[in-house]
Amino acid sequence: MTAKRGSRPATGAGSLRIIAGRLRGSRLAVPDAPGLRPTPDRVRETLFNWLAPWIEGARCLDLYAGTGALGIEALSRGARECVFVERDRTLQQQLRDNLARLRVEGASVVGADALGFLAGPPRGFDLVFVDPPFDADLWQEAARRLEQGWLAPSALIHVEAPADASLSLPPQWQLHRQARAGAVAHALYRRVGVDPLS
Repeated sequence: MTAKRGSRPATGAGSLRIIAGRLRGSRLAVPDAPGLRPTPDRVRETLFNWLAPWIEGARCLDLYAGTGALGIEALSRGARECVFVERDRTLQQQLRDNLARLRVEGASVVGADALGFLAGPPRGFDLVFVDPPFDADLWQEAARRLEQGWLAPSALIHVEAPADASLSLPPQWQLHRQARAGAVAHALYRRVGVDPLS
């Protein structure tokens, strides 16, 4: 949910709705950040329907967090924790403000470039959201670094990319579900291994 040119129409200042869970109906303030294109409600609803069997107690990583709507939705629905990684200072502050206002527990915000963050000491996550700027071609490098200790044995990875993009992802990432919203493709991959959260 970070800035992505050439995908959805740009979104100015406004708000997003949390769809379900403890924070259902809460609004997230969205700053007027150039190029910010949050994941639409309909796409988030579809994604979390896919994730329903695994979200409770999950350890989540929201890379390129932007508004943080995906990670906050996960926490609202029972995820244990979420680390939000966002390099834009305006978005970082708005995310922190939203988390504080809604009294969201289990959240931490890291002000860093996502690839730089992934170069640090790894820890395993059960669910990772990968939604980089569409014009930066970061999917393959992010996936490579995630495989260096950042994923639980059977982690779930949500990837958002242009529908016409040809992504070369790790062979152990098996496609679980996919959908398309206009020119944007959304796919949920499951890493080969034991069941998540087992």
